[in-house]
Amino acid sequence: MGIVLGLATALSWGSADLFARFATRRLGTFRTMLYMQTCGFCLITLAMPRLGGWGHLFDGSGWQPWVWGILAGVLNTFSTLALYRSFEIGKLSIVAPISACYPVLTMVLSAFTGERLTPLRLSGLVLTVVGVTVVAHGEHEPGETNPIDEQLDSAKKRLGVNWAIFSAACFGVMFWLLGFRVVPLVGSSASVWIIRLTSAVTTALVMIAARQSKVLPPRRDAPWILGVGFLDTCAYMFNNYGMLHEQTSVVSVLASLYGAVTVALAALFLREKVATSQWAGIAAIFIGIMLISR
Repeated sequence: MGIVLGLATALSWGSADLFARFATRRLGTFRTMLYMQTCGFCLITLAMPRLGGWGHLFDGSGWQPWVWGILAGVLNTFSTLALYRSFEIGKLSIVAPISACYPVLTMVLSAFTGERLTPLRLSGLVLTVVGVTVVAHGEHEPGETNPIDEQLDSAKKRLGVNWAIFSAACFGVMFWLLGFRVVPLVGSSASVWIIRLTSAVTTALVMIAARQSKVLPPRRDAPWILGVGFLDTCAYMFNNYGMLHEQTSVVSVLASLYGAVTVALAALFLREKVATSQWAGIAAIFIGIMLISR
């Protein structure tokens, strides 16, 4: 069951990324993030009675469930903001696989907290890092025949890759925290609820500090926001329930295959082209991720 839920997570996140790509280029990173998180929070709040309630958040268990849940929510906020920024200015088929390498950090943190780091997993870690390097380098090779966007300069192309790397680092910490601290203490559905609540509030505060527009999206863009909010929330639900049935590292690796789903959807719907060297790097990333799960 845990493996099936991990794969369902990958499919949901990969599809959500396609919606997010359209939303961010229409509305910008901050507005997409704010209204996606708010939409997800409303949806899961309505569903909580059928999902078992709020777990240890409102049963007198004290402050610890809230602290761990809020910390995961803050990490999710900055991870997703960085990811959506990379979607806004970068090529979806490039930045998605880079962001999907977060299990490398999750695995390292798990090793430091008691899990055994086997030679096979170490090989997967090295292969994933090499793959990310190849993909990132190919994104701004001189004479590239398939630019991301003719209006974007090379600095912005590199920035999209940098945001994806930063997103992967934050996600790596967050999913380690989810598997070892949040889900066991807070519960599966309750942890998604508090992450959505924290992320919506944190995003709003960041937007106020940065003086970003909070104007409601036009009606024609509502399907993109609803699509991202629904699919992303479902992905977290699948991921957290999967952690109850399978090892955290295994579920995280399977979930990170969303990058492959995103690449396929980008090629199918966006007609994005990827250099041969970058395909090799993408393949190395996913082979490395699979080795990490062994």
